[in-house]
Amino acid sequence: MHVSARLLLATGAGLGGAGVALAAVAAHAVQTPALGTAATMAILHAATGVTLALGSTLPISARTAALLRLSGWTITLGALLFAGDVALRELAGYRLFPMAAPAGGSLMILGWLSLLLPAALFRPR
Repeated sequence: MHVSARLLLATGAGLGGAGVALAAVAAHAVQTPALGTAATMAILHAATGVTLALGSTLPISARTAALLRLSGWTITLGALLFAGDVALRELAGYRLFPMAAPAGGSLMILGWLSLLLPAALFRPR
């Protein structure tokens, strides 16, 4: 497995675990809709990153595999920024940096749209 795919898999797994923890905090400790949204975005996009990491190991061209990993990283990093910024704001009262959540949301959108390219190029070996 390519080192980038292994790192994406690990990052996605960590993000998924953090998302479940955020969901528990949102349900039992700090009941705010924003924290629930952060948890949902983290969990859903963590699964996407993991799926794209594993998908990049299929018997496909190196270019298509690299594009899948790039899309996975873009989506996962966007989810980290979005969920991290929202969670910090709700739990600690400060932000990662100005506009971190919108930047993360934009990265998630860009990552999803970037999947159009490997989808168009996909040719099984």
